[in-house]
Amino acid sequence: MTEHDGDRGETTDEFKKLVNLTPKQLQDWLEREESKAAGQHPGGGESTGHASGRRIVELLRTPKSDLSDDDLAHMRKVTGYIKRHLAQRPSGDVTDTTWRHSLMNWGHGPLKDG
Repeated sequence: MTEHDGDRGETTDEFKKLVNLTPKQLQDWLEREESKAAGQHPGGGESTGHASGRRIVELLRTPKSDLSDDDLAHMRKVTGYIKRHLAQRPSGDVTDTTWRHSLMNWGHGPLKDG
């Protein structure tokens, strides 16, 4: 096993741990208005998180052996975002918050058990 293989394993393991929505759950979420409204919309178009969510669906369906270096880089971006965003959890009920909606665009359901 090379150092690159170890990095690949760590990256995919962390991604699978933090991205706790299934491809179908994420795909269904991305169709909702709450999903489309959350996040930064550069140039007024699709939000960064929404575009990332579409890519995450593809990554979740890609066999580990078929992941490219670009895929792994995006997985690291996703895990970094989720960790930073979780650290900023607002107080109180987060059920209907932009904070939760944004996290879900990135594949993490903060209210999901397990």
